[in-house]
Amino acid sequence: MSAAARTERAAVGPAARAGASGMADALRAEWTKLRTVSGPSWLLLAAAALTVAVSAAAVGATRCPDGMRCQVDTAKLSLTGIQLGQAVVAIMAVLVIASEYSTGMIRTTLTAMPRRSAVLVAKAFITSGLVLAAGAAAVLGSLLAGRLILPGHGFTAARGFADLSPADGAVLRAAAGSVLYLALIALLSLGVAVLVRDSAVSIGLVLALLYLFPIIIAFTADPRWQRRLERYTPTSAGLTIQATTGLRGLPITPWAGLGVLALWAGASLLAGGMAFRLRDA
Repeated sequence: MSAAARTERAAVGPAARAGASGMADALRAEWTKLRTVSGPSWLLLAAAALTVAVSAAAVGATRCPDGMRCQVDTAKLSLTGIQLGQAVVAIMAVLVIASEYSTGMIRTTLTAMPRRSAVLVAKAFITSGLVLAAGAAAVLGSLLAGRLILPGHGFTAARGFADLSPADGAVLRAAAGSVLYLALIALLSLGVAVLVRDSAVSIGLVLALLYLFPIIIAFTADPRWQRRLERYTPTSAGLTIQATTGLRGLPITPWAGLGVLALWAGASLLAGGMAFRLRDA
């Protein structure tokens, strides 16, 4: 090895170690903040409980009467609560950083950790990790509710409806995809909050993204445009991951739909990250 190469290696080593140490410090700081503040924990518990409650209510309100041929995607039906639980997840993710702007704590954060990219990555990592844990609990609870309630409402194996089980590949994909869906909604919301920096406005924008697009799609008269919107809007495309029947009739395949939501989340974080780096606290 040449002298120049040895010099370069010696210079890069400490820098890399310093960068890794800085990232670890940022992760510890964000974990400590979220763990010691009660708000995020209660919101995550509320998201999980609300998801299970709404899913159980949807399953309980659906019946397949004797003598009728029912075409119901029981896995998707059992995960109905995700559509409401996502709102609580979005609010939690927005408040992770928007609350720091409202209280002025963001200045303290950036004084302690000047590397803004590390701060944002740490927030995204911790937030998505917590949402994945809460989402897993919510999805398992929802599927359990469906497994217990559906047979008593006519959805039996004798009528062609198998018990909901993660051993079924389609059900496992719907369940795992729903957990990932919630994590991507959290990242999308975090990016919007970093970009906007105001809690109320950020929450309003995110909820509009989540719920206004489906309303617009429902009132779109042209079937071709309706299908295009379903293919490229975050919630409509993302929620196709829950489908286990009628896949050929979907506007986009389940994993591709989740990929569309991932692109929305990535674009949101990229725009927010650029603004975070360029603007003053």
